Amino acid sequence: MSLWRYRWWLLPVLLLTAQAWGAEEGFDFFSDKPIPEAQLVHVEPPKPEWMTIGGPIALLAFFFTFCFIVRWLIPFRETALRFDLHDLPVAAQRGIGMAVILFGIAFCFGGLEIQYQMGLHGSAEAYFHQMGLGKLIAFTHAHLFGFTTSFFIIGIPFSMHFNRLKFYQWVFPVGLAASLTDIISWWGIKYVSANFEYITWWCGMVFSVCYLWMLIGLVRVLFFPRVKWLPDFINEDRQKHWDEEHRK
Repeated sequence: MSLWRYRWWLLPVLLLTAQAWGAEEGFDFFSDKPIPEAQLVHVEPPKPEWMTIGGPIALLAFFFTFCFIVRWLIPFRETALRFDLHDLPVAAQRGIGMAVILFGIAFCFGGLEIQYQMGLHGSAEAYFHQMGLGKLIAFTHAHLFGFTTSFFIIGIPFSMHFNRLKFYQWVFPVGLAASLTDIISWWGIKYVSANFEYITWWCGMVFSVCYLWMLIGLVRVLFFPRVKWLPDFINEDRQKHWDEEHRK
């Protein structure tokens, strides 16, 4: 039997429901009267593609442009520096090695935090959308200091020890550039488009690889000096070649 035959009791139920949800007394569901502006739910219009698609592409271009500018301003050249981590005082070697490991552990906990937040909110977009402007500012401030400090502490001794390898002189600055680009993408996720999430994951992979590369290199040099890889021999050969040339 159709419930519509008992429609006489639907109207009181609808009126009571409306009042329970804050509608004014006497509200008529079947009225043609316009809904007041204050009671309307405003939905933002979809953003244009030049923002949702062009924005992430522009940010990726910023990363490569930033690296190119750094390369143009400070081109690679071999200097007279002769540096070996094993020539440092023992306390400095131990401290650098321990700091590198501790920063590595901190990065692992950072990865666990990301996994937890993604499980809690479902996506990076939902996570950053629920974050207020004040928290995002503080989040940016903390991570700018954290990324810069961690990369500086391991990047300086790593780059000084392998100062003859042109490719190794890119690992430190590329990791920092990826960190900066990653932080900018957070603002894009919150205020522009969820497509910036692809840039976030890409930058996270880049600076993680750079950091892990330097971490393994320093730990191997400081704690396992007898273990040598091809880059070690290349760096040492170029150092000997440099010394021979400048003795003449």
